[in-house]
Amino acid sequence: MNSAFKVVSRCSLAAAAVLSLAACTPSGVSYSKDVQPILSKNCSDCHAPGKEGFLASGLDTTSYATLMKGGKFGPLVKPGDALSSSLNMLVEGRAHASIRMPHGKEKLADKDVEMLKVWVNEGAKSN
Repeated sequence: MNSAFKVVSRCSLAAAAVLSLAACTPSGVSYSKDVQPILSKNCSDCHAPGKEGFLASGLDTTSYATLMKGGKFGPLVKPGDALSSSLNMLVEGRAHASIRMPHGKEKLADKDVEMLKVWVNEGAKSN
């Protein structure tokens, strides 16, 4: 096999790998169908009025409006910017371990972390 064919072949494999990863990334994420179930399952036990997480942070994850309002420490979600959104930092483990979310539980499944990231990057819409 000549070296030019090897280079083209490697490039083709690399391109195929990138495309297959892109195909696995969700798009058109819906707050009501995709995000709210993640929050209900993993966050709302603590971050609802009267609960420990709400008392500590002022954050209520039980509705779109209260999630977007944020808490005592400011907004949790920056629409279009998952890199600097506190929500993403906390669930991705990019914050100090003492404030990683969900607190005291197993970390979110990778697919849920990715879903939240895509939702924020797509504008954190109420859809």
